[in-house]
Amino acid sequence: MNFDLNKLGNLSIENKRLIARIISVVESEDELSIEILKELYKKTGAAFRIGITGPPGAGKSTITNQISKHFLALGKSVAIIAVDPTSPFSGGALLGDRVRMNDIGMLDKVYIRSVATRGSLGGLSKKTIDIADVFDASGFDYIIFETVGVGQSELDIAKIAHSTIVTLVPESGDSIQAMKAGLMEIADMFVLNKSDRPDADKAFISLQSSLQLRNFSIEDWQPPILKTSAISNIGITELVENIERHRLFCSNNINCAKKRSQYAKERVINIINDFFIKEVFKNNSSLLNNSIEKIINGNLSPYILAEQILRNYKSNFDNIKSNQ
Repeated sequence: MNFDLNKLGNLSIENKRLIARIISVVESEDELSIEILKELYKKTGAAFRIGITGPPGAGKSTITNQISKHFLALGKSVAIIAVDPTSPFSGGALLGDRVRMNDIGMLDKVYIRSVATRGSLGGLSKKTIDIADVFDASGFDYIIFETVGVGQSELDIAKIAHSTIVTLVPESGDSIQAMKAGLMEIADMFVLNKSDRPDADKAFISLQSSLQLRNFSIEDWQPPILKTSAISNIGITELVENIERHRLFCSNNINCAKKRSQYAKERVINIINDFFIKEVFKNNSSLLNNSIEKIINGNLSPYILAEQILRNYKSNFDNIKSNQ
């Protein structure tokens, strides 16, 4: 894929065609995408990244839409990354909810991008954070990640967001106690959406009781529980105020800094793993493909094949090094 790196100097919120072109290159994961990301990174760091997750049907798309409108009313710009477990072009119920964001999608200071997980074991596509860097370098004030709340993606979102919002509905009340501990721990704030429904108070008390079981230190942020009815724009102002309150809290908090350091380290390790795997199989893919039948038939251990592939890689690496 061809791309003139000099065009990166023209990257801005207003140049949506260039943003789309750069994201397409980045998603290709070739050597050019790496050069672009290395060049863009020095322009990142100003955008505030918000993760919105929770079970399907909790109203995440509506909340994303409403808080985006709030930011726009303040003169800010918003990029939305809608994370799908399948293809971003598959249609269906997952993307159907996001039709609700069409009323802001064409505005000058808004950019919406759907991203597929592409079978990523971690839940989120490894390119999701790279796309966020493109938006950051473009000058967007806020970047919102919205997941469908299926699988590991709801936990991974905390690693790439500065503030993580877990969205629930009153019907979640009976299952809050059984909710996976990880989901409870990643939340910087809980949103009890559709709180005009019956059992909203019951769900609120159940969630409050669960939080009281956690041991918070004086340095810890204590997640608030916020009642909203996003479709009626009720509670959105309070939600945005708490996002900004959390942003201010983390600007001078050692625990927040430790988390960001840990997640940055994990990102570097993941990049190294990707590079290494590509290098290992650059000259060994045929050996892998030709040996699979032996593994299936029980004639070859997968561990033996893995050792052989690594020995071949080391041998090729040593030969290249000795010839330099």
